[in-house]
Amino acid sequence: MSGKARLNTMKALVICDPIGRLLFCGETRPGSIHDLTQARTAGLVNLLLHAPVGVQVLADAGYQGLGADTADTVITPRPKPRKRQTSLPPSVIAAHAAARKRHSSQRIRVEHVIGHLKNWRILGRYHGRREHLDATIRAIAGLLSDHQHTDRTENTTRPLKAVRATPHSR
Repeated sequence: MSGKARLNTMKALVICDPIGRLLFCGETRPGSIHDLTQARTAGLVNLLLHAPVGVQVLADAGYQGLGADTADTVITPRPKPRKRQTSLPPSVIAAHAAARKRHSSQRIRVEHVIGHLKNWRILGRYHGRREHLDATIRAIAGLLSDHQHTDRTENTTRPLKAVRATPHSR
C-alpha cells in the first residue's frame, strides 16, 4: 500500500495564549488526519477535562464537537446555516455572521503564530525527510517561544554615548 498520497502534507497542533505567544507546538501528523482525531490522539481532551475553571480554548471549525467532549472548554464557530434554510430572518443571519467574525478575530492570533513559524526559512519550504520534520518544528517552536517570552526592554535602555563630530575630520 502506497502512503505517498497521505503524507504529502504535515500538520502540527499549535496552542498560543491570548496575547499571541506560542505555548505548545507538536503532535506532527500527516495532513490526511482530521483535526479532531489529531487532538484526541494527542491527549488534548483528557488535558482539557482537568483544566481549571475558566480556561477556554478557541478552535477553528475542524474541531467542532470537541466542546462536548471537554465540558465546553473548547469553543468553535457555529456551523453555517444550511442552504435549504433560506427562510431565516435577516436578523438571525446577521447575528450568526457577527458571531463568526467575533470568533475569528479572537482566533487570528493563532494564525499569526503559525505564520511566525513559517517565517523561518527551513519551514517555509521544507525539503527534508518527513521523519525529521517533527524534531525540526519542535526546535524552531522552542526558539520562537524563547524569542517571544524574553523581555528585551533592558537592552534598549542603555544610555547613549555622546559623539563629537568635527567638521572636515577625514
